[in-house]
Amino acid sequence: MKPLRHIDFLGKRKMAYFFSGILFLSSLVSFVINGLNLGIDFTGGSVYELHYSQSVDLDRMRRALEQQGFPDANLQNFGTSQDVLIRLKPIADTDQEQLTQTILSVSNSSQAQPGEMRRVEFVGPQVGEDLFNDGGLALFLSFIGVMIYVSVRFEWKLSVGAIAALFHDTIITMGFFSVFGWEFDMTVLSAILALVGYSINDTIVVYDRIRETVRGSRQGSMLDIANCALNDTLSRTILTSFTVFLTLLALAFLGGKTIHGFAIAMLIGVVKGTYSSIYIASSLALTMGLTRQDLMPKEKDASIDELP
Repeated sequence: MKPLRHIDFLGKRKMAYFFSGILFLSSLVSFVINGLNLGIDFTGGSVYELHYSQSVDLDRMRRALEQQGFPDANLQNFGTSQDVLIRLKPIADTDQEQLTQTILSVSNSSQAQPGEMRRVEFVGPQVGEDLFNDGGLALFLSFIGVMIYVSVRFEWKLSVGAIAALFHDTIITMGFFSVFGWEFDMTVLSAILALVGYSINDTIVVYDRIRETVRGSRQGSMLDIANCALNDTLSRTILTSFTVFLTLLALAFLGGKTIHGFAIAMLIGVVKGTYSSIYIASSLALTMGLTRQDLMPKEKDASIDELP
C-alpha cells in the first residue's frame, strides 16, 4: 500500500553523495589546515569571569592586557555587556593567585568603574591533554558499541550504513567548528556524543520500518520499499527533529555562553543526523546490495511465528 505522500528520496542519492562528499572533504582539509580551536578544557590555561556595574569596553581592556604582557588574552562578553570572560593560555612559572590579582588590576584600570572577580578556573596542560584523550576514547567506544548493536539487530550492510552515517555527522559537525574557528571544548564534545545517540536512534527507526515493509510486502524493488518506508516515517522524523531544533535554537540564543557551543553543535548535528538517516545510512545499504533475503526472518524465527 502506498503512503499518502510518495517522495523519491533515494532517487536523489547520487546527488546527496556528492553534496556530503564535498562537506566531508572540506572538513578534513580544514582539520589539516586550521585544526580545531581547542578550549582550555583541552589545552590548559585559566578563565576569569569579571562583573562590572557598567557596560565593558572590550577593546580598551584588550589593549590594556596586551600592554601588560598578555597578547593572547581572549575576551568576550558573558551573557550581558556588563560581564566579561577572559581566557589565558598556560603561563609557566607563574603564581596563580598573583596572576589573578594582576588580571583584575589591569582589567579595572581600563574601565571607568572597577569590577569584581566572580569566578576563576585553572586547568593544567596535562589535565587538558588527558581530557582530550579520554573524550576521543569515549567517542571511539561509542562508535564500536553502535556497530555491535546494529550488527546484532540488523544485517551487516545496514550496520555499515549506520556507522558511515555517524562518521558523516560527526566529522561534518566538527568541520563547522574548524572552518569557522569556533571554540571546541568539553560541552561541544558532549554534544558530539549526544549526537551519536540521536543520529543512531533516527536511523534505527528508519531501518525498522524498512524491515517491516519488506516482510509485509510481496512485491516491489528494494528501492521502492525503502522509499515507502522513508515516507512512512517522515511525519515522525519532521515532528521529532523540529521539536528538538526549536529547543536547541532557544538554548543557542538565550542559554548564555556556557552552553552556546553545545547548542550550536547539536543544531548542526540534528540537521545532519536527520539528513544522514535518509541519504547516507539507507542509501549506502542499498548501494551495497541490500536484498529482501537480508531482511527476512531466519528459518527458526519463521517456524516459531507459524505456531498457533
